[in-house]
Amino acid sequence: MNKKVAITEDLEKTTLKHVVKDTLRNYFNNIGNEQPIDFYAILLEEIERPLLEVLINHTNYNQVKMANILGISRGTLRKKLKQYGLLD
Repeated sequence: MNKKVAITEDLEKTTLKHVVKDTLRNYFNNIGNEQPIDFYAILLEEIERPLLEVLINHTNYNQVKMANILGISRGTLRKKLKQYGLLD
């Protein structure tokens, strides 16, 4: 296998999609036969807050840039920031 192919395969293993899939697989393996309730809401909360925190640092809290990156309105962004106690 040449070096370029190996690097490409390594990058494919570290995509966001791959990391999320592995994390979800581990989560369900760890809870065994338990059935989570309202898992979609739990998942959104677990993803949204760290995403917003990273974007705050990435954009120096520029809400216009954050909203553009996320593809949402600034009003929706402010609602999410308030929801997680991240609004200045």
